Amino acid sequence: MRLTVFWQRMAEHFGPAYADTFARDHVMSELGGRTVHEALAAGWDAKDVWRVVCTVMDVPPEKH
Repeated sequence: MRLTVFWQRMAEHFGPAYADTFARDHVMSELGGRTVHEALAAGWDAKDVWRVVCTVMDVPPEKH
């Protein structure tokens, strides 16, 4: 998954303003105690990060 697609999905689910706030502030144990931004910077694949976000935040399956 390209980062542009990842950020588009984040914006669609959380809204453009909250998507970045969530990605910057919400630490998830499933990402090794990292935020979305930290996980991506550490080299996590965007698709894997999106899957974690979907699981943790109960994103509807049709949005995966």
